[in-house]
Amino acid sequence: MHKIGLSTSLRHPIFRRLYIAQTISLFGDALTWLGLALLAFELAGTSAPIVLAGALTLRVTAFTLLSPLAGVIADRFDRKPILVITHLGRMLLVCLLPFVNSVWQIYALVLGLNIFNAFFTPTYQATIPLVTGKADYPQAIALSSTTYQILGVFGPGIAGVLALFIGARELFFWDGLSFITAAILITTLPGNLQVNITGFEEQKMGQIWSDIQAGTARLWTDAPIRYGLTIQLVASIAGAQILVNTVGYVQGTLHQTAVQYGWVMMGFGLGATCGTMAIGIYPQYRSKIVTILGGGVLITTALLGANYVGLVPLILLWSIAGFGQSIINLSMQTLIADRTPTNLQGRVYGAHFAWSHFWWMGAYPLAGWLGTTFPCRTFLYGSLIGLGLLSIVHLCLKPDRFTHTHPEFSHIHTHNHDLQHHHEHLTNLEIDLRSSTHQHPHVHSQFSHSHSYTDISHKHSGSHHH
Repeated sequence: MHKIGLSTSLRHPIFRRLYIAQTISLFGDALTWLGLALLAFELAGTSAPIVLAGALTLRVTAFTLLSPLAGVIADRFDRKPILVITHLGRMLLVCLLPFVNSVWQIYALVLGLNIFNAFFTPTYQATIPLVTGKADYPQAIALSSTTYQILGVFGPGIAGVLALFIGARELFFWDGLSFITAAILITTLPGNLQVNITGFEEQKMGQIWSDIQAGTARLWTDAPIRYGLTIQLVASIAGAQILVNTVGYVQGTLHQTAVQYGWVMMGFGLGATCGTMAIGIYPQYRSKIVTILGGGVLITTALLGANYVGLVPLILLWSIAGFGQSIINLSMQTLIADRTPTNLQGRVYGAHFAWSHFWWMGAYPLAGWLGTTFPCRTFLYGSLIGLGLLSIVHLCLKPDRFTHTHPEFSHIHTHNHDLQHHHEHLTNLEIDLRSSTHQHPHVHSQFSHSHSYTDISHKHSGSHHH
C-alpha cells in the first residue's frame, strides 16, 4: 500500500534536488524582504510604508504581465537553464541593493528581481508534475507550499537575528549566496527538464502570442479551473484586508505594539502552513472543488467579526483565514496538474500565476479604501463583499461535480454494433462489416470525456473519427 505523506515525493532524486534548491532560495527571499523593509526605513523614514507598498505593486505587476510568457517559454525549452538563469539574475540584483542611496533605485532593483521571479515560479510549478509523476505530485506541490509557508513565518525572524550581527545591508550578500547555491544545485541535475513536443506544438516563435492566449483560454474554458480561479478572486479580497489593514487595527484600535502585530501575522502564517500540510497528507482527488469552496468560506467568514475582538481571538481568526487561503491555492495547483496535459502545463501555470496576481491588483486598492473610509468596520465590509461575491460565483460557475476529465490519450478497444450502437467508419478502415465485433482506435479528449461515478460502463454515442 502506498504511503501518503509530504515526504514521499522526496524519493524522486531530481525533485529532491529541486526542492532543496527552492528551499535555499526561499530563505534568500526572506532575507530580501526584511532587508528591503529596513532599507526603506533608512532611506524614507516615516514614508517607508509607501515605499514598500510601491515595491509590492511592482511585484504584482511584473507577475501579471510576464508570467504567461514565462509559461509558454517553459513549454518550449529546457526548463533547467531557465531556472538557473533566474537564480543568477536575482543573485546579481540583490548584491546591488547594499549600494543604493535613493528610493528610485529600490524600485528599479525590485522590479528587476520580480521579473526574474515571474519567470522562475511558473516554470518551477510546471516542473513538479514533470519530475514526480502522477502518483506523487500532489504531495510534492504540498511540500513545496508548506516550506514556503514555514519560511514565510520563521524566515524574517531568522533574518532579523542575522541583521543584528552583520547589519541590514550586509543581509543582501547572504541573500546572493543563497541564490548562487541554488543555481549550482540545479545545474548539477542530470539530463534536461524539457517536455516532449510533437506535432502541432512544434511552432515558430512568431506564434507565442497564440500560445499565451491558449494558456488563458484553458483556464477559462475548463469549468472546475474557472470556478477555482474566481474563488481565488474572493480569497484575494479577504487576504488583502488582512495584509493591508491588520497593522492599523492592532496598533491603532487595540493599542498594541509591533510585537503583537507580529504575533497576529504569525498566526496567519501558521494557519496557512497547517492548510498545506493537511492537503498534502490527505489529498482528496475527487473533492478539490468542495475544498476550494470550503477555503473561500473560511477566509471570508473569518473576517466577519474581526473588528470586534481582542488580540487572542484575532490570532485565532487569522489562523483560520490562513488555513482557508492555503487550501484554495494548493488545490488549484493540483487541479491544474490533474486537468492539463504535461506538454501544456507551463503555459497554463503561467497564465494562472498571472491571473491570480491580477486579482490582487484590485484587492489591494479596495482594502486601502475600506481601511481609510471605514476604519472601524473595514473587516466587516470586506467580509460582506467577499461573501456576496462567493455566493454569486458558486451559483453561476459551480461545475458539475459528477464530471471529471483525463489527459488526452489514444488506445484500441473492441466493441459490438447492435441496435443501440451505430457510428460511421472511414472507408480506409479494413473492417469486415459482416461481423458485429471489430477493433478501432479511440481518442479520449481532455475536455469531452466525462462519466458519472455511479456508472462504471463505458458508453459510446454519436460518430467516432478515426
